[in-house]
Amino acid sequence: MAKQPMLKFVQIDRDMPAKRDATVRREDFDEIYAEYAAAKAEEQASRCSQCGVPYCQSHCPLHNNIPDWLHLTATGRLEEAYATSQATNTFPEICGRICPQDRLCEGNCVIEQSGHGTVTIGSVEKYITDTAWDKGWVLPNAPSRERSESVGIIGAGPGGLAAADMLRKAGVQVTVYDRYDRAGGLLMYGIPGFKLEKDVVQRRNDLLADGGVTFELNCDVDAEKFAEIREQHNAVIIATGVYKSRDLAMPGSGLAGIEKAIDFLTASNRKSFGDAVEEFDNGRLNAEGKKVVVIGGGDTAMDCVRTSIRQGATSVKCLYRRDRANMPGSMRETQNAEEEGVIFEWLSAPKGFTGDDTVNGVLVQKMRLGQPDASGRQAPEVIEGADYVEEADLVIKALGFEPEDLPTLFGQPDLPVTRWGTVKAAFQSGETEMEGVYAVGDIVRGASLVVWAIKDGRDCAEAILKKLDAAPAIAAE
Repeated sequence: MAKQPMLKFVQIDRDMPAKRDATVRREDFDEIYAEYAAAKAEEQASRCSQCGVPYCQSHCPLHNNIPDWLHLTATGRLEEAYATSQATNTFPEICGRICPQDRLCEGNCVIEQSGHGTVTIGSVEKYITDTAWDKGWVLPNAPSRERSESVGIIGAGPGGLAAADMLRKAGVQVTVYDRYDRAGGLLMYGIPGFKLEKDVVQRRNDLLADGGVTFELNCDVDAEKFAEIREQHNAVIIATGVYKSRDLAMPGSGLAGIEKAIDFLTASNRKSFGDAVEEFDNGRLNAEGKKVVVIGGGDTAMDCVRTSIRQGATSVKCLYRRDRANMPGSMRETQNAEEEGVIFEWLSAPKGFTGDDTVNGVLVQKMRLGQPDASGRQAPEVIEGADYVEEADLVIKALGFEPEDLPTLFGQPDLPVTRWGTVKAAFQSGETEMEGVYAVGDIVRGASLVVWAIKDGRDCAEAILKKLDAAPAIAAE
């Protein structure tokens, strides 16, 4: 009887790739996890129980064929594992690095529920595709035939790039327009290198360009440019993401030294590219030698506190109005931040800021959790008389993002938006009420995960292809 290659979770413990020591990794922006060796990847993949109903797959927005590529990895069929992984995910090595697996696939792993520790799905996913790159298995798109139709995509983030990839595979002519000088959106400028090294993103950009995708960078899309894009293409996809930072309206909020998370992270990433960044060099967006306070509890807040540590802050504290259990960010990232020296002040919310022209402190009010709010989470309540001042030389607001006013920006008052300012688009297809205009990712969902943007981009591309294929038949009727 053939030896059973799977279901080894009883004999083999969960084992993540080695993590660099916190005292070492806080000195640079390199990724903190090492790569699996082949034997270790096969060993960890073999822990999968090959469930009849794979909850890991059903809780993945892309519904990746996780049990299949774990089995292929465990049995040494790595090229097939890569093909299986790539079939449903445009950027598996990126998702393997930055997806909150503890809330998605791994958080719903059946063997985790039985006390054996989840399969290390994200780390194996990363290993598969990194190996595929090393072996030369990742190739540019080579459509079987070229098509005359073209699609313009506004925004070079994960949603736009996923759509571009799918459309080019089908032979459609694709042009991606983006305001930045490098494609990738938040993958390039918003997420720090210790979570996602930038050569990982750039090689995908290069692959798309090699496959025939045209990039028009440093391109601010205004009313004139939007009209031009619509005129040039059979369809337009809006994939701008949401970049407008939520703000705080409270005493002292206009003081110097209070900054937006996106500005702080973009400056840091630009500096890592070797760009000239005046706001960093003059100290405004540089945490070196400063007492830093970050306000917020999501993944962006974790990126800010961990970046501040690496820039040489003298202290870094994170204020969050709820407790650890109710924190929206990844628990894995919170643990990494604590290891690196970040102090979390739970049940703490800003009430104002102190200082003359420049901030020197945050007036903090202590909270307790009361009755659940509309979302079902316990609502924070102020504890009267428990206010205090937290010293700060730099305050970073990581409060989330909202959409820009696209109808005004694009000169399109008829572009349908919701009451939150997001573009109103059909579920799955991304089609809007404007003829030939689609929208995907955060500009439709609000601030969300990269994996959801990838799914939206792929779904939208599929819908556009169906419409393009049907067009001749419609014209002939």
